[in-house]
Amino acid sequence: MRNILTFTCMAGLLVAAGAAQASQALAEKQGCTACHQVDKKIIGPTYNDVAKKYKGDKEAAAKLAVKVKKGGAGVWGPIPMPPNDKVSEADAKTLVDWVLSLAK
Repeated sequence: MRNILTFTCMAGLLVAAGAAQASQALAEKQGCTACHQVDKKIIGPTYNDVAKKYKGDKEAAAKLAVKVKKGGAGVWGPIPMPPNDKVSEADAKTLVDWVLSLAK
């Protein structure tokens, strides 16, 4: 029984790691990483900072998915985030869910 539980936990971790890698690859494919990185500030905030800011905000995922598509300004400083209208709604949700999952 203990081996089954251990295996199940390990499998879950591998699936989660795979999903995170896929989401990070999606961020690269969509051009998000030109301005954002997980833990290094480039132009926009780090993904870790976004996750920390919105941790516990139940409306954050919906608000941020709209911001991914339409752009925004003023929350993180004077440099606006341009609209990313070529990102599908499903991809925007996937990206936002991944970023918010980085909250510690």
